[in-house]
Amino acid sequence: MAIVKLGDVAKESKLSYKGDKSNMKIVGLEHLTPESVTLTVWSENTENTFTKRFLKGQVLFGRRRAYLKKAAVAPFDGVCSGDITVIEAIPGKINEQLLPFIIQNEKFFDYAVEKSAGSLSPRVKWEHLKDYEFELPDIAEQERLAKILCEIQNDIINKEKALKSIDSYLLSLEDQSFLLHLDEDEAVEGRELKTISDIAYIDPAAPKLLPDMVSFIGMKDVSEDGRIIALQDRLSNELKNGYTYFSNGDILFAKITPCMENGKGAIAEGLTNGIGFGSTEFFVLRSKDEIYNSYLYALIMSKKFRKLAEGWMQGSAGQRRVSKDIFSLRKMWLPKNKEMLISIGQTFKDIKILKSKLIDSILSSKVLLKAIQKKI
Repeated sequence: MAIVKLGDVAKESKLSYKGDKSNMKIVGLEHLTPESVTLTVWSENTENTFTKRFLKGQVLFGRRRAYLKKAAVAPFDGVCSGDITVIEAIPGKINEQLLPFIIQNEKFFDYAVEKSAGSLSPRVKWEHLKDYEFELPDIAEQERLAKILCEIQNDIINKEKALKSIDSYLLSLEDQSFLLHLDEDEAVEGRELKTISDIAYIDPAAPKLLPDMVSFIGMKDVSEDGRIIALQDRLSNELKNGYTYFSNGDILFAKITPCMENGKGAIAEGLTNGIGFGSTEFFVLRSKDEIYNSYLYALIMSKKFRKLAEGWMQGSAGQRRVSKDIFSLRKMWLPKNKEMLISIGQTFKDIKILKSKLIDSILSSKVLLKAIQKKI
């Protein structure tokens, strides 16, 4: 293991291009994804003044605001912004596939931020980046590390593609299942017009007698993908007068912006003594019949319903909340058939479980990737 400077094993590419850019791929800073060596978006046939040329396999490093941690491998030839430094491996000095992981690295970004100059839009120059020092193993070990890192990165890419496919499928399934795009006069066989208040109690009152110890759930304790991520044991006397009551099986729906738009909501489960209190920025929905519960949860967690709810928001910017009227006034076509209600609810539940496992797997792979990178 030898200590080297980046400039010993890599160099800045200064190729330029001033010809016709028709059908040429264009990369700006906005196309680089923070903390990812993979370039997935770019532009074509757009007007720009970019003249910096890059080639497939070179590393595109966002030199402006380096704290954003933008650096990716170019999967094609193209032209990029002047705020991108193009870096290439020196043959025989470093494995070309390992270089992107050395640059897309916490230690390298910390160094780049330290060497940046400027107040509003700090930039770092190659003359400073080239002096970055790190430990570099021999070529054989470089190849081994590069292979492992590339395999993990490809695994992440494939899983993220699968996640996007699931999300795309979900949007289509939401249209078919909830029919929120249909008007009241567009009758649908096997469906009936109902409001959410017809099938659920909204913000049910707390019982007079409460157990001493209950659960507390704040807005930060609910994820944007429908999960409760933390529960706190609290005395009911401390909570009963200033917070929102709910019990096991109730559905929590965030009413305030941006939590509502971001998808915050969950089914209350595992509450201490079956009782909970939480943020006043939650609506609580309690199904009048258990058969509605999974369907109702899938409905209010859907992107289509969240988009609909935006139109029912009231208040000033930053403090906008969904009006409670949405539950009693907005009619929608709900299935008459109990089996259909249960089937739709179960389908969305199964997809949610699959998504959660996929997201957890992606996060685990990213943690592993960073752990290996830290050793470089």
